[in-house]
Amino acid sequence: MAGERRTYRSFMKRQGLCSFKVKHLETDLFVQAAEDISSLVSAWVIEARTSIESYARSHAGFLESYFPLPEDLFAPPPVNWMLHAGQVAGTGPMAAVAGAIARFVCEKAALILDGEIIVENGGDTCFRATEPVTAAIWAGKSLFTGKIGVRCAPSDSGFMSICTSSGTVGHSTSFGSADAVTVLCEDGALADAVATAVGNMVNSRKDVSRAVARLSEFPGIIGGVVIKGEQIGAWGNIELVPL
Repeated sequence: MAGERRTYRSFMKRQGLCSFKVKHLETDLFVQAAEDISSLVSAWVIEARTSIESYARSHAGFLESYFPLPEDLFAPPPVNWMLHAGQVAGTGPMAAVAGAIARFVCEKAALILDGEIIVENGGDTCFRATEPVTAAIWAGKSLFTGKIGVRCAPSDSGFMSICTSSGTVGHSTSFGSADAVTVLCEDGALADAVATAVGNMVNSRKDVSRAVARLSEFPGIIGGVVIKGEQIGAWGNIELVPL
């Protein structure tokens, strides 16, 4: 399954950028930037993971909870983002871990590199761009896989995140069976957690319209797409494009 999950990366190449992969334990990043900074990215991944693991050792239930935990302003940035995302989305903090790590690495890279930066972490992507970016939607066996993408304009903050949750693709925990729930937000942790929360609602094609309506209720979400089989729904400031 791991190899199958990464096939979408062939859709992601951005012309003019250097691309490289960084792996550390379960974290598997595909990065595109002006130059190869893989050694720095590796250090940032370890920093982010160490802060999460250290916090979890002193806060029982952090890794296991499926419910929101109290926010902690004194927590390290990735943990702080995960706790906040869980509070907004109604999930446990680990529902936001991939998006939080992608955001952490992208923001670190932006401090030392000019130009575009794209950090993808298992389908959850944070990027800084000056031109619109189109991300392909990978929805398992759905007929929409690789056929449509989400076109994203640069954000005022400089950063944008596109995160996807699936109940039929990959190893992430989902209580639903959506082929894909893709969410746009400036905050990668929040996009990740909301994708999980909405994906938990989808068990049949009949649930798609209800899940799309739920997307509009989360503050900070720019837009999103829900796919189950041949059923698709979208909400928000989002542009679907054929690939």
